[in-house]
Amino acid sequence: MSDNDIALKPKTKSKPKLDRPKLYKVILFNDDYTPREFVVMILKAVFRMSEETGYRVMMTAHKLGSSVVVVCAKDIAETKVKEAMDYAKEAGFPLMLTAEPEE
Repeated sequence: MSDNDIALKPKTKSKPKLDRPKLYKVILFNDDYTPREFVVMILKAVFRMSEETGYRVMMTAHKLGSSVVVVCAKDIAETKVKEAMDYAKEAGFPLMLTAEPEE
């Protein structure tokens, strides 16, 4: 090798490590005004639950004060919460749902 020769080193390719998106819990809160049948209807329509699953989620919220409805990506959780609360508001019920980060 002469002094003018250049030694080439292969470049190492680094792949960026992608983190999974944080998941969010949609939480249903119990209230004393929204009828049980209406809550089950919302769970079936917005969250695509069966009658039996919707009833179980509603009863858990009724007995314990709150219940996790679904765990999903942030944008989906926020969209589902807004859609469900819009239906409840339109019907005149104070149904309360929130989207919170999963720990």
